[in-house]
Amino acid sequence: MNNVPHDSAAPRHALPDATGHFGRFGGTYAPETLMTPLAELGAAYLAARDDPAFRDGLAALLRDFAGRPTLLYFAERLTRHLGGAKIYLKREDMLHTGAHKINNAIGQVLLARRMGKRRIIAETGAGQHGTATAAVCARFGMECVIYMGATDMERQALNVYRMRLMGAEVRAVNAGQRTLKEAVNEAFRDWVSSVRTTHYVLGTAYGAHPFPMMVRDFQGVISRESRAQMLSAEGRLPDHVVACVGGGSNAIGAFFEYLDEPGVALTGVEAGGRAIVPGGHAARFAGGKVGVLQGCKTYILQDGEGQIEGTHSVSAGLDYAAVGPEHAYYHERGRIVFAHADDAAALDAFQLLCRVEGILPALESSHALAHAVKIAPHMPPEKILLVNLSGRGDKDVWHAARAMGELLPQ
Repeated sequence: MNNVPHDSAAPRHALPDATGHFGRFGGTYAPETLMTPLAELGAAYLAARDDPAFRDGLAALLRDFAGRPTLLYFAERLTRHLGGAKIYLKREDMLHTGAHKINNAIGQVLLARRMGKRRIIAETGAGQHGTATAAVCARFGMECVIYMGATDMERQALNVYRMRLMGAEVRAVNAGQRTLKEAVNEAFRDWVSSVRTTHYVLGTAYGAHPFPMMVRDFQGVISRESRAQMLSAEGRLPDHVVACVGGGSNAIGAFFEYLDEPGVALTGVEAGGRAIVPGGHAARFAGGKVGVLQGCKTYILQDGEGQIEGTHSVSAGLDYAAVGPEHAYYHERGRIVFAHADDAAALDAFQLLCRVEGILPALESSHALAHAVKIAPHMPPEKILLVNLSGRGDKDVWHAARAMGELLPQ
């Protein structure tokens, strides 16, 4: 295994290095049976990335199937309600299947087809990545198996049904907390035994190299679009960009084209859960430390003996014990600041955007909105605050209602 950290202060386009490291984070911590397939995947991806035909095919599907470009929306009433900075929303919630996850699913399934793999597996927490993967597999007539924690299946039953409607097999994972970490474990077990015919469409900017790089590149379309749209709308870049962070794919996608712009502040918002106590949250930078989990070195919620702690979030998509290694790299360098929003603040933001803008946000995105609600009133009115609205909240209505003490009729 290539686990030697390589500290660097390389520019964003040079990261990760050839060994998959972002400074001391990342790398390839994988079973020997996966080392060759991971190397083959990395080589195949780099070749595809340089191939105009692959890029053109990806762009066409992002446009015609996913619905890109997504809108940059000036939240006028929310801005007036809060006072302070002008608030814009990058409307990833308007994509086909309802979230940014479709960007990565299209890219990876195209890559799998290029490599001759006809069977696709994926993990999912909130169900949006599973739904996106199922949709792309249906589009290309490919076999699709989705691993999902049994707890997440209960709170995201609508997405489970959507995946099955599109022909995917959804396999419940009953180990551990029955959430995203366990789903990732089961997906890796499947991949180890079926790698010759199967591609694992990992859903976030995490895991062994080349996954963090690939997912970041596929999600980078978010900030490429928002940068151009902001220049068109305001004649300048935003002062601050905010995104929620689970594994970190929507956030690194929303931040990537601004990383070399020191005048643009970047804030990732983790799940503060009930409280920053063991088992009560999923805020890795608030309560975690550096370790290795599921393929890479990064910040992880673990106890003093290295055992992975339980996590909690009202949002299934943020309920994960580790964070993407590129986020850890920029955290240590101070380029991205990480905050956290608790369940109550996220639910308040969820309701607020519904009431004042008529937009139903995902509970994941509601964490980013909660931070915007907190900071916007303290920013001058000439400042611009851009929030990545990573997904829509149709999937969350039943769960949010229960969390707020309401029982909806069956």
